[in-house]
Amino acid sequence: MTDDGIYVYGIVRTDRPLPSHVGGVGDPPGVVEKIVEGRVAAVVSQAPPQLRARRRDLLAHQELLLALSEGGPVLPMRFGMVAPDETVIRRQLADAEERHLAALESLAGRVEINVKAMPANDSLAALVKGDATIRGLREEVRRRPSYEANMRLGEAVATTLSRRAAEAGQEIVRELKPWAHAVCPGPEVSGCQVNVSFLVDRSDSAEFAAEAERLAQDRRERVELRVAGPLPCYSFLEPQVLAGRAGG
Repeated sequence: MTDDGIYVYGIVRTDRPLPSHVGGVGDPPGVVEKIVEGRVAAVVSQAPPQLRARRRDLLAHQELLLALSEGGPVLPMRFGMVAPDETVIRRQLADAEERHLAALESLAGRVEINVKAMPANDSLAALVKGDATIRGLREEVRRRPSYEANMRLGEAVATTLSRRAAEAGQEIVRELKPWAHAVCPGPEVSGCQVNVSFLVDRSDSAEFAAEAERLAQDRRERVELRVAGPLPCYSFLEPQVLAGRAGG
């Protein structure tokens, strides 16, 4: 490894083979290796100089983690985790070996699926039809057009669309919870009323996604649903599995 440090993708059990068809971050793609300590190992490559969150490297990071997760549980690192040297990685693996093994066991056979709910793009007609306040404001704009009237209408429409999407999104979350071993609210995302991740059995992931789409279709006048996954289980780990500096 070089003075740029060691790029860490995740933690696996020692006996986990590495995928042969996926490279690491950097140009050319970094050679992926394992640093083994006891019963756990860090999946790493040489950190490229001046690491940034380029699309190429973000995709390489994600694709490697997805390939790893197909063969068993992995504790994924967020993009940009760089350790100064192998000694630091070995020490941290040894200090937290039992905790890492327990976390890997809890994720065995499971994946993360993320669900985001946003206001439906074509819901304005249904909103005007079903909301007396919006109809009244719209009629006011038609009768006496003014900047203030348009502002009131626009604000009312935006607020009501967001509220309807949030209500529909929460209904969907409640319906999906029985499928999940755990549910984790995500950070706020601009334009998104609900952002929730579910920890589900890999064998159920396709049915889960289909059920989410069915529930969204039933509420299509209120909400647009975006379902992403299967994903590495970022949302169901302790905040810092392995210490290091974040690049990008």
